[in-house]
Amino acid sequence: MSTSGGSRAIVAALGSNLAIAVAKLVAFAFSGSSSMLAEGIHSIADSGNQILLLVGGRRAERAATEEHPFGYGRERYIYGFLVSIVLFSLGGLFAVYEGVEKISHPHTLENWAWPVGVLLFALLAEGYSFRTAMAESNRERGAQSWVQFVRHAKAPNFRWCCSRTPGR
Repeated sequence: MSTSGGSRAIVAALGSNLAIAVAKLVAFAFSGSSSMLAEGIHSIADSGNQILLLVGGRRAERAATEEHPFGYGRERYIYGFLVSIVLFSLGGLFAVYEGVEKISHPHTLENWAWPVGVLLFALLAEGYSFRTAMAESNRERGAQSWVQFVRHAKAPNFRWCCSRTPGR
């Protein structure tokens, strides 16, 4: 997939989340920590979300057709909505499951070094992802402050999309 046009940050986040998922699942394998398993699944779900965002961005770039004279830009929002549904439903259900499991079968913390190592690795990987997103945003932001940029940024540009007339 292309890494231009704002998707570079999503690709960086995808790579970071996949690396973190592997680290968490390895930590689960060595420590037996159910929280590492839950977090590994969470990181896999996050990776799926980035894939959905990439697909939505790619589909939104398609040119206008006779059937869709204003283009496909709004598909980006559909895929963003799907991401929120996945995060809310799967994340919430798994959190409830883990909460009930921990209350039902409490146990002491064992082998704490693996989860701490994963936490340190995740800080580095997420830091790389965040740095990439900041660099990508700085190109678009220009001289605006971050507050101005966030308040006025739209993807896709709604004014352009809706001011076009069919057949132009």
